Amino acid sequence: MHPYQANPEYRATRTVESLGLVYATHYPHRPTRTARGARLSPIHGRLAARRACFRDVSGWEGADWYAPAGVEPEVGELTWGRPHWFGYWEEEHHATRHGVIVMDMSFMAKFLVQGRDAGRELERISANQVAAEPGRITYTQWLNDRGTLEADLTVTMLDDDQFFVVASDTAHRHAETWMRRHFGDAHAFVTDVTSGYAQINVQGPLSRELMAAVTSADMANDAFGFRAARYIDIGFASALCIRITYLGELGYELHIPAEQAASVYDRLVAAGEPLGLRHAGLKALASLRMEKAYRDYGHDIDNTDSVLEAGLGFAVALDKPGGFIGRDAVLARKAAGPLTRRLVQVLVTDPEPLMFHAEIVRRNGRPAGYIRSASYGFTLGGAVGLAMIDAGEPIDQKYLDAGDWTVQIGDEVFPARVSLRPLYDPASKRVQM
Repeated sequence: MHPYQANPEYRATRTVESLGLVYATHYPHRPTRTARGARLSPIHGRLAARRACFRDVSGWEGADWYAPAGVEPEVGELTWGRPHWFGYWEEEHHATRHGVIVMDMSFMAKFLVQGRDAGRELERISANQVAAEPGRITYTQWLNDRGTLEADLTVTMLDDDQFFVVASDTAHRHAETWMRRHFGDAHAFVTDVTSGYAQINVQGPLSRELMAAVTSADMANDAFGFRAARYIDIGFASALCIRITYLGELGYELHIPAEQAASVYDRLVAAGEPLGLRHAGLKALASLRMEKAYRDYGHDIDNTDSVLEAGLGFAVALDKPGGFIGRDAVLARKAAGPLTRRLVQVLVTDPEPLMFHAEIVRRNGRPAGYIRSASYGFTLGGAVGLAMIDAGEPIDQKYLDAGDWTVQIGDEVFPARVSLRPLYDPASKRVQM
């Protein structure tokens, strides 16, 4: 729970709606209608002027998609089929794959971790090596003693005694509490700076060209490579620029002091106009990350999954000095032999149906798992999701290829492709271009 939810007016309005929906039909795109506007991004007004359709994101008003002129930015009729804004979402998706977009993600949880023991303590709770080199961002998981997931996030080393931790909005309170509980009396201090910084993402093959147009910093690939993090000038502002993506393309995260966010946004929009800059919302975020099989903690992975079953072993540094919480459990699981339970990507080969959540996945006609989260893959050409498969025998790509896979959507059954590697850009060449 977030502190703002303890507000009496929030509780008096939202709880009525929440309880009233417990036994209602849960339409996939139904917006919450009460307690809205509780938290606003520093550039909210500008996005509203761009005709953003907003939805509640842990209290923040997050831009979900953008309506063209003459169309009201409203969800409209609730449906299990294609909504009236499906085409606008598709355009934002393709703009990211082929051009450049800006996306407001100010709702992400952000923490400054400081102190002489900050690096040591973050290493102890992180499965990956996070304190090796200043000016680098590291994708990592935090595990418990059982080796199952407690958090999935990034840690940026700014200096020997200063780190920037970014987690999802839903993991905000848990990530903060996990650090405070495990740091104990160490000289490591956690400051929640979420409200102090806007996060604007610039993503797409033309994102480097746009960034080069708004800063004096050298944005060339050899000077500002993948996973680099440094402060750059944009107008009068100094922004923490991190070359990372959650969309599967060349891209950058900009963390900007809240009071300077609007001016930075304006510079980006003006410089992006000749490049065909588009605004993209959270619907595009969902479809783009799902095509790349990027995980989302609390949706397709959680604390019941081991880091190996979740397919995140590549982000685990088993040999780093001092180890980490959960290391012994991960080693024991590796020693136990091939995995019989694994998270896989599922693509419905028929382009018509949509997937949302909990659709049954079958191998050779027998239930093998269910879709944990899904979206529509406009680049892949069909509904795509992530499912945890429990086979009772070793799962590798050969096992997947040998099966006849289907997904039940409603009362219909559709053929599907299943893969351990991302079906879009499996070698991740585009993010490092």
